[in-house]
Amino acid sequence: MTAGPPLPERAAETSAEHPWPVRVLSLKISDYVEKMSALWVEGQVVQVNRRATTAYLVLRDPDVDMSLTASISVHAIAAMGTPLVEGARVVLQAKPVFWPKRGTLVLDARQIRPVGVGDLLARIEILKQRLAAEGLFDADRKRPLPFIPRCVGLVTGRESAAEKDVVENARRRWPSVRFAIREVAVQGAGAVTEVTSAVRELDANRDVDVIVIARGGGAAEELLPFSNETLLRAVSEAVTPVVSAIGHDVDTPLLDFVADWRASTPTDAGKRVVPDAAAERDLMDGLLSRSRGSVLRRIEQERHRVEAQRSRPVMADPAAFLLRHRELVSALRARAHERLSARLARESDQIGHLARQARALSPQSTLDRGYAVVQHRNGMVVRSRLDVDAAELLRVRVADGDFGVEAVGRSH
Repeated sequence: MTAGPPLPERAAETSAEHPWPVRVLSLKISDYVEKMSALWVEGQVVQVNRRATTAYLVLRDPDVDMSLTASISVHAIAAMGTPLVEGARVVLQAKPVFWPKRGTLVLDARQIRPVGVGDLLARIEILKQRLAAEGLFDADRKRPLPFIPRCVGLVTGRESAAEKDVVENARRRWPSVRFAIREVAVQGAGAVTEVTSAVRELDANRDVDVIVIARGGGAAEELLPFSNETLLRAVSEAVTPVVSAIGHDVDTPLLDFVADWRASTPTDAGKRVVPDAAAERDLMDGLLSRSRGSVLRRIEQERHRVEAQRSRPVMADPAAFLLRHRELVSALRARAHERLSARLARESDQIGHLARQARALSPQSTLDRGYAVVQHRNGMVVRSRLDVDAAELLRVRVADGDFGVEAVGRSH
């Protein structure tokens, strides 16, 4: 039987014509993982299966939905000094192992140690400082809560007292309030993922005007999901205002700093997200009473002003007011007529004087006094005897007409 072409040595040398079989890829991965040294890894225990000498743990990343299986001796677990329970945060010293037949990566653990509450709180403090430096806690990014929300989104534990506190107190204040409730795990391995998903789902719902994240009190390690960076960033990116109602006054998870408003308890959150209908009704009644009083006072003021106007003499006898003005108008008309007549008389005298002057200076007046005007045939006035030729026919104009004459000779 003829042997086929040799398989590529490296992944970069494979092609569609020369691929690796699945077994080769698995062996290559196994060889690569085998070269890794032992390391320390941290996670949250979500499942423990104990056998005779070996225990199998499902170790989950608390921030994302990712997990690995680890095997460890029951004697190593006993050496922890504290019971290993589901939900505990631990660190393992383990060697990664890849099982080629199954195609899975597992951890062969040698040591296991619990992560103490002090260590977790120290990490939370470091995260708090980092997020504060980024501005996630700044007051100017806090969004105001709506006065009357159309719908309140509530993220809380399944059948929890926190849910009852929020809903009952809100409906006691505003009976018609609607809720979109998402019941999720609020502690343990899946808390961060479920709460984050619920927040994002409600934030995408345009009918939801405010989101409340509520949980009752508990130990510090039980409230750790509400100081998780993934959840905090999801809340900071939400468009909808978020209310943090975790635990009691003494409990301060980092969610309290990122949320737009912090409620001291779930009961306080129920009172904060909606107004008090009775108080608002009393306020409206007070405003209506004040408005009514203001209107009545204004009407009374205007009535007094009208009465004061009506009591004036001019309003008591309107004709007297008109009579006074009629007399004034008559006097003004008489004065105007007198002045106009005087002016017309003066101007008439002036016109007569000018007419007399015009008549005295006119040529006709000169003719009336016995003078005559002698003109050539062409109409030119004879101004000198030297202008007249012998036997020239001249025109003579006198006061009552004209006639022609003939020059008989020129006098020298």
